[in-house]
Amino acid sequence: MSIISGHLTTTSESSSGKASQISTRTRPPITTHVLDVSRGSPAAGVEVCLEIWKGTQPRPLFGEPDVGGWVFQGSSTTDADGRSGQLMNIVDVVNPGIYRISFNTGKYCPSGFFPCVSIVFEIKESQNREHFHVPLLFSPFSFTTYRGS
Repeated sequence: MSIISGHLTTTSESSSGKASQISTRTRPPITTHVLDVSRGSPAAGVEVCLEIWKGTQPRPLFGEPDVGGWVFQGSSTTDADGRSGQLMNIVDVVNPGIYRISFNTGKYCPSGFFPCVSIVFEIKESQNREHFHVPLLFSPFSFTTYRGS
């Protein structure tokens, strides 16, 4: 175990001669999973897409067309545990900006009310080293989300 943990963190010496730990990410900075609350189980096979806003406006404007503003970052399909695969590269510092995670819930639940669910959130400059876990709790006629850990 100590060999593995040595690969996850490195030790460096500061000018004072003291060792300090510098951690690197072991997973992408943005992750998600989907839970089917109507069945009480993970939702396997849900297509997921991650995008970042790069439009002409600094942020998408509510009620305005956003043609060409969203830029694809990555996609995946949830596994048996409801977790998506890697939606972006593992990086120590994530770009600040407005992100959108979209879920193809219509394919997963064709008789449901929501053909897709999109969650838009912002990562600020001061948060660029944090992890953002954005889960979707889904049923055919409702959904909710939260910022997880």
